[in-house]
Amino acid sequence: MSELNRRPKLIATDLDGTIVAHYGKISERTKAAFNAAHDLGVEIFYVTGRPPRWMPEIAKVFPFGHGICANGALLYDIHNERVLEEWAMPVENQIETVNRLRRSIPEISFAVEWHNYFIREKKYIPRWDVGQDNVGVDDITEIIDSPAIKIMARCSNQELTSDQMLRIAQVELEGVATVTHSNPHDSLLEINAHGISKGETLSKIAARYGIGADETVAFGDNPNDFSMLAWASRSWAMADGHPDAVKHAKFVAEPHEEDGVAKEIEKLLELPQ
Repeated sequence: MSELNRRPKLIATDLDGTIVAHYGKISERTKAAFNAAHDLGVEIFYVTGRPPRWMPEIAKVFPFGHGICANGALLYDIHNERVLEEWAMPVENQIETVNRLRRSIPEISFAVEWHNYFIREKKYIPRWDVGQDNVGVDDITEIIDSPAIKIMARCSNQELTSDQMLRIAQVELEGVATVTHSNPHDSLLEINAHGISKGETLSKIAARYGIGADETVAFGDNPNDFSMLAWASRSWAMADGHPDAVKHAKFVAEPHEEDGVAKEIEKLLELPQ
């Protein structure tokens, strides 16, 4: 029997907009589906753009599973709050990234993410980490002195959409960094070390468990999920996600607020082992 007709050995899921609703909750049906998968011995990976400091709420909901954070930059033990492995962006690549994007998008501003905090430019107006850094600096290159897990680049007055920024940045940062985004309605890019993505790190870690693409299922909704959706032989784009997600996934799940992921997992668990 083909592996594609068997129960998966690994479920990889994005969080926000995929299993975490926009109002911040995970439904009871979704919790039950993941618990059932875990009880059957399926490995669970939460593959997210979130930094480690945003993972405690996931650890409270699910007392099992592994974390791949910052779009593939970190392998993270969410229950013991410990970084197990990291693939950070070198200082010189960070500075080159900032300089290239300033030339091509003059109105852009930056923040740099480390394990448990971030530093921003004064022009960078945060949406989620309000109060995390109340001061800011004039030029982010003033304080870039160590490898970082992620650079965030924003047009704070939204002159360009995330998609527009991404098209420019992919050309400018070729060979320097990996750039993506997780919200088409915002004006924000997320930038990692060159070659680092959710799909790259997931495939690497899955291989350590002896699990391949045919034994993995993946769920996601935005460009930062595309590499993961493309790698897994069975993958689902969320129906209410980015319109281009369907180009990378094999299937489409119902919207996240209608328990789309849970419904697919329930069907997958009915398959033979």
